[in-house]
Amino acid sequence: MKRFVISGFLAASILSLHAQSPLESGFAPVNGIKMFYQVYGKGKPLVLIHGGGSTIESSFGRVIPMLSKHRKVIAVELQAHGRTSDRNSDLSFEQDADDVVGLLHHLKIDRADFFGFSNGGTTTLHTSQISLFH
Repeated sequence: MKRFVISGFLAASILSLHAQSPLESGFAPVNGIKMFYQVYGKGKPLVLIHGGGSTIESSFGRVIPMLSKHRKVIAVELQAHGRTSDRNSDLSFEQDADDVVGLLHHLKIDRADFFGFSNGGTTTLHTSQISLFH
């Protein structure tokens, strides 16, 4: 029993070394939803888009500290994922991409690099077809 408690304590301590608090987080009104986002670090913007059924933490929690050393990381949670609300319409990659671009407008970011994991990769491909300047 003691061995398990110590191992659990050590594991929690190691994981907490990777934890980092965002510089900014909140909800943005985007296309009829309240979209949750977090901002870490400074530099050229890098937008992180999680996989299907995931959240910021489950897709990127361990890499955000490394990425935010040299970049302004903007992590998002898409429609009906994590802390972002749902809308009365089907989920689609096109709508997710439009939501991400809407968030960037809200944050007054006109250029960014994108990194999408799994379904987030497909959403990322769809963002390339939307001008950040509209």
